Amino acid sequence: MTMYHLIVFLPLLASIVAGLGGRRIGDVASMAVTTGSVVLSAVLSWVAFYLVIYKGDVSTVKVLDWIESGSFSVDWALKVDQLTAVMLVVVNSVSALVHIYSIGYMSHDPHRARFFSYLSLFTFAMLMLITSDNFLQLYFGWEGVGLASYLLIGFWYKRPSASAAAIKAFVVNRVGDFGFALGIMALFLTVGSVNFDVVFKAAPELAGKTFHFLWKDWDILTVATFLLFLGAMGKSAQLGLHTWLPDAMEGPTPVSALIHAATMVTAGVFMVARCSPIFEYAPTTLQIVAVVGASTAFFAATVGLAQNDIKRVIAYSTCSQLGYMFFALGVSAYPAAIFHLFTHAFFKALLFLGAGSVIHAVDGEQDMRRMGGLWKHIKLTYAMMWIGSLALAGLPFFAGFYSKDMILEAAFASGTGVGQYAFILGMAAAVLTAFYSWRLIFMTFHGKPRADHHVMEHVHESPMVMLFPLFVLAFGAVFAGFAFHNGFIGHDLKAFWGDSLLILDQHKAMENAHHVPLWVKLGPIVVGLVGIAVAWLAYVKYTEIPGNAAKQQRLLYSFLLNKWYFDELYDRIFVRPSLWIGRVLWKGGDGKIIDGLGPDGFAAIVVRLAKRASVLQTGYVYHYAFAMLIGVAALVTYFFTRTGH
Repeated sequence: MTMYHLIVFLPLLASIVAGLGGRRIGDVASMAVTTGSVVLSAVLSWVAFYLVIYKGDVSTVKVLDWIESGSFSVDWALKVDQLTAVMLVVVNSVSALVHIYSIGYMSHDPHRARFFSYLSLFTFAMLMLITSDNFLQLYFGWEGVGLASYLLIGFWYKRPSASAAAIKAFVVNRVGDFGFALGIMALFLTVGSVNFDVVFKAAPELAGKTFHFLWKDWDILTVATFLLFLGAMGKSAQLGLHTWLPDAMEGPTPVSALIHAATMVTAGVFMVARCSPIFEYAPTTLQIVAVVGASTAFFAATVGLAQNDIKRVIAYSTCSQLGYMFFALGVSAYPAAIFHLFTHAFFKALLFLGAGSVIHAVDGEQDMRRMGGLWKHIKLTYAMMWIGSLALAGLPFFAGFYSKDMILEAAFASGTGVGQYAFILGMAAAVLTAFYSWRLIFMTFHGKPRADHHVMEHVHESPMVMLFPLFVLAFGAVFAGFAFHNGFIGHDLKAFWGDSLLILDQHKAMENAHHVPLWVKLGPIVVGLVGIAVAWLAYVKYTEIPGNAAKQQRLLYSFLLNKWYFDELYDRIFVRPSLWIGRVLWKGGDGKIIDGLGPDGFAAIVVRLAKRASVLQTGYVYHYAFAMLIGVAALVTYFFTRTGH
């Protein structure tokens, strides 16, 4: 068994042990097995990162013969190249830290073995996704993370809100996943294979070719890549299929950090980057990716301004940052997108786990309006939240500074109308991001305490088992950008990425990004500082400003508070008609037609016949004798009639 087998399958084995044997071995042993396995996977992932990136040890490791059906053959194999190595580090590092953090956070939960089993299962599914060698295996991991996220979001299933959120996440993702499946089928139908290498090799020959459907000719690669992107929109919560993301906050906070920081929501970004050899030959789809990404970045940032739940603010922040990654992909700046994925994992996991530490300190409260004045009581958590927010705002020398600035510079340098659109909305989102990040800081930690006196008396710092992961993530949020920017997006870019990403010669956004005007380089820093300054004025210096602004701009405030009314719109367009159709089919189709004419109808006929037959049962002997006489007469008549012929 190779190192790569251990990296991928240790979390699965641990999940099985904790899930099936948790009652026998107990909660402590279950936590030890799962956490130890994922930590070992994380350590081995860093070893793999070194071997692949700096030693060029790219390989494909066959696990087994998976599907053999006629001429169709698919192996279960682990593709370990530069892109996979980066994702292994991100997924396993964050997952390991979330496992450690959960030991403290879930210490009072009676179902810890089940929780840790789900966490490890989710990690395995994500590892299957990023190490896939073909589209079928990718789809297996893709659906695996969907299932595991459903289990984790609905972990507290006795809460109606948690169950509803889990179902919503599952259903919304099905919409995107249906498109994703159609995209894979389209590629298989065209190329005759689902193997990455075969499909990618065929892409240049397919460029510009069309197929006829519904009285129109369609570009093959444009249609296939657009369908694949639909899957990415669902998994990565892009505008239109984003509505599941904030509701997913109903799960335990470690789940929020794992799903929404570095793993499930970045699956779409990874998939588009992995499929860069196809997307590069589908310029129309790339434009759609850029527009959707930029629109999502701005939309989510505006909604984050008005949210009061500390986890929902960070969730919309995640949605916004994913938008940045997608519009980077849309201008063919794949290295910049993956670099932001890499740095974002550290500071966003830090913010989510820091929020969990705050919630833990204030006895489960999540509404920032009922916090305030906490910094004196939880100073370490306060410092960690500052570091995460500085990295998120992209201030100099923090991780987000290197990756987010590069994305904005690449969008500007692309020289296209779509790139300019992405740059403008990206800059607008940057100032909003800085504002809502410090709104969160000031509302939570500064000002007068707004919590109950009883709660404030018991505010306390989290145990070290919860703080240690924060320290590690903070280290990454500070230094990951500086340490790796030269390889990911700098002069060593081609050597770093090898053949794992394809950028055609005519797409020069990455190359030109290093030569943009000075104001483009300084712009993100300036707008970030402006956002922080405005937040300080509104929530520290002149605290009456937010309330007055909400009253004066009531419509705008309601619009943002209600998340642009997407949920209400979808409820009116999709949910209510679906429920009406279901009710009609249930009452009319199933109840009246199927049951009425089927089992219920036959039963009713039997009952009616039985009732009529029961009338004949009078109990008088002469009635029965008369009936017998009539029967004999009828029998004799029949006999003579037959013999007469």
